[in-house]
Amino acid sequence: MLSVKASQTVPDPMSRETFCNAVSVSRETADRLGVYITLLKKWNRTINLVSSRSLDDPWRRHILDSAQLARHMPNKRVRIVDLGSGAGLPGIVLALILPEADVHLVESDQRKAAFLREASRVLDCKISLHVGRIESEINTIKNIDVFTARALAPLPRLLKYIESTLNEKKVCIFHKTKGIDKELDRLNSEILKSALVLDSISDPRGKILVLEVE
Repeated sequence: MLSVKASQTVPDPMSRETFCNAVSVSRETADRLGVYITLLKKWNRTINLVSSRSLDDPWRRHILDSAQLARHMPNKRVRIVDLGSGAGLPGIVLALILPEADVHLVESDQRKAAFLREASRVLDCKISLHVGRIESEINTIKNIDVFTARALAPLPRLLKYIESTLNEKKVCIFHKTKGIDKELDRLNSEILKSALVLDSISDPRGKILVLEVE
C-alpha cells in the first residue's frame, strides 16, 4: 500500500499529489483528508492540537504519519481504539482510509473532544468518541482488536492503561522514537508475544512499534 521510504534529510513539504502517489486512496478520501487539514489549522489557532510548525508540512507530518499504520492492521473490519486521540491522529485518518474499520477515539480533554466531534461531523467520518480517562473508557468498548497511540506515554504506561483488556490477543501499533529499545526492556515478558520495531516512513527520527500482547 505504501511505497515511500524514510529519509535522513529534511524534505520539502509533501503535497497532496505526492501523498496520493504513496498511499492508495480514492480522490474522495484525499478530498476529505484535505478538509481535515483545513479544519485542523483553523482549530489549532485557539486549541493546542498539534505543534504549529508541523502544519507547514501536514500531509507528511500528520496524514502520512498516521496512514502508514494501516498496513499493519490484521484485517479490513478491525476494531481500533485510538488512545489519547487529541487531534484525531492517527484515529480520524485511519477511519477515513479504512472505511470498513470500526474506529473508537478516547480523549479526556473536553476542548479536544469538541474538535473531534466537529471533525467527525464535517468529514462525515464514522467514528465513536469516548470522552474520559482511558482506564475507564476502554472497559466500555468490547472486542477490541488494535490499540493505537501517538506521542502519548512511555510504553509501560501505555500497556498499564489497557491491562484490563488483556484477556485475549491484542495488537498495539504505537508511534515511538529511537529510545524504544529501553522501553521494551522494561516490559513484562509474560504478556508480550511479539515486538516489531520499524522505521517511520514520515519521520527519520521516528519508529513504528507493532506489538502483540495477551
